[in-house]
Amino acid sequence: MQEHLSISKATVDRLPRYYRCLRQLTDEGVEIASSEELGRRLAINPEQIRKDLAFFGQFGKKGVGYYVAELKESIGGILGLDHHWNVAIVGMGHLGAALANYQGIARLGFHLAAIFDVNPVVIGTRVGERRVEDIAYLAEIIAERDIQIGVIAVPAIHAQGVADKLVGAGIRGIWNFAPVNLHVPPHIPFVSEDLSVGLSSLSYYLTHTTGEGDNLSERFKESLIK
Repeated sequence: MQEHLSISKATVDRLPRYYRCLRQLTDEGVEIASSEELGRRLAINPEQIRKDLAFFGQFGKKGVGYYVAELKESIGGILGLDHHWNVAIVGMGHLGAALANYQGIARLGFHLAAIFDVNPVVIGTRVGERRVEDIAYLAEIIAERDIQIGVIAVPAIHAQGVADKLVGAGIRGIWNFAPVNLHVPPHIPFVSEDLSVGLSSLSYYLTHTTGEGDNLSERFKESLIK
C-alpha cells in the first residue's frame, strides 16, 4: 500500500464506517446511493465522503450516485477484506471469549484460526467452535496455520509479553484490547482498543452537558470563562 501512505489516519478510519453502511444498504436492497444519503446515515459531511473516496479512485456517476455493490466491493478491497486473514486470540477471559464468539469477525471475512490461554484449567476446553490452545505452542501454531493477525485480550500486566511473543512468531498485525501502551516494531500495524477511554469520554460528556441537546452545563460554562 505504498501509494496510500500520504492518506490521513482519519480518512482510513472512516473507510470501515462506509463499508458497514454499504453492507446495510445492500441488505436493504438499495442499488444506488448518493453521498448525501451516505452522509445522512453516517452523520458525515457528504463533501468529506466524496473527498475521502477520491483518494482511492473514481467512484459513482455525477448526477446519479454510487453503485452500492460496486463501491462496497471496492472499499472492501481497499481495506484488504478480500484477503481472508487468519486470526488468533490470546486470552480466554470474558473479553477474549466474547471476541471468539463474535460472528461479525467471520462476516468480514476474517477466519478465527486459533485461541490461546495460559491457564491449565482453560486449556483444552472449547470456546465456540475452537479448542483453547496452550500459549506455549503459540509460535508453532501461528506458523502451521499461517496466522497473520494477533488479538491481545489479556490483563495489562501480561500484554507486552504477549505482544513480544506474537511479534517473535512472525505475526503481521496486532489488535490490542489490554488497557496499556504497548511497544511493537514500526513495521507491525497496531490498533489498540481501550474500553476505559471510551467510557471515560462518555462520562465527560454526561458530566458537562445538561441532557437537553448539546448545551454545556452551567458549571462547565463557568470553567471555560475562568
